[in-house]
Amino acid sequence: VQTNPQRVVITGILPLPSVLSVYLNSASSIIAMEPGSMIAAKSGILSQLYPEILNATVDIMNGEDVNVESIVALEPDVVYYNAANQKEAEALENAGLTAVGFSATKFGYNAIDTYTQWVNLLDQIYPDVAKTHAQKIAQMNKTMLEKVQTIASSIPQEEKQKVLFLFQYDEKTMITSGANFFGQWWADTIGAINVASEIDAQNKNAVITMEQVLAWNPDVIFITNFTKATPEDLYQNAIGADDWSSISAVQNHRVYKMPLGTYRTYTPSTDAALTLEWMAQAVYPNLYADTDVKEDVKAYYQDLFQITLTDEQIAQMYHLNSDSSNS
Repeated sequence: VQTNPQRVVITGILPLPSVLSVYLNSASSIIAMEPGSMIAAKSGILSQLYPEILNATVDIMNGEDVNVESIVALEPDVVYYNAANQKEAEALENAGLTAVGFSATKFGYNAIDTYTQWVNLLDQIYPDVAKTHAQKIAQMNKTMLEKVQTIASSIPQEEKQKVLFLFQYDEKTMITSGANFFGQWWADTIGAINVASEIDAQNKNAVITMEQVLAWNPDVIFITNFTKATPEDLYQNAIGADDWSSISAVQNHRVYKMPLGTYRTYTPSTDAALTLEWMAQAVYPNLYADTDVKEDVKAYYQDLFQITLTDEQIAQMYHLNSDSSNS
């Protein structure tokens, strides 16, 4: 693998363009990525931090499959792909491309550990890059993780809140996080109970029904940015024939859209520490009464990027109240 590659294509591992941009403090080397990554860059703040990312092409797909010929034509120094997709890896290598796999599943769906392992791999590829941003993020992750885990360890089992993650939700399907997806890690880390932990499905294949949700009756619901659904859709029963009105989280207006900062924060991202704090406060407001998430977000982006975020930007990114959830 060429060190410090200048022409990079990223496929399959959708958070990586954001992680690489922050790692390099530049997106100029990213010449192509999948449409899903670009949508997140435009919807969140990444394109404001690194506007050059908008120059990357997204015309590298044939439906859901990568168009290897189009990638070859771009003459990349390296292609970063999802390590779980061996078929794609073989196709890339058979085309004479240098390909490096990044895994989203190898590290137990621990969002912070997975991010750390990605950075460790990038360190090998970019030995000449100053690691200022990566080091600051690593310290922030460590500090926040220790804080949240300490508080979580003090929560009695009978007082733990029941949480449901809506990974995808529309008129046709409802998908949550079972025991083998990122939602389980988020819930465990903040000291909550993932109501769908009994489901052993891999990744995003945990399809559920409204009947199951009624039986679980979650105290809190988190909706990811991998679906268009919003808290208001649940409050107003606006999707299909589902009736959420008897669910505790809906009755108490404790339905939250997950943040969209540099990337969709359900998965590994540079915003993982802030997401952890935001989620912990949403679930246990009394235990985090002295925590000011908005000020922490402001300080983080000022220190890391020298960007002064407005209150409106923070409300849009972190959905500090249900009315701002509109991703």
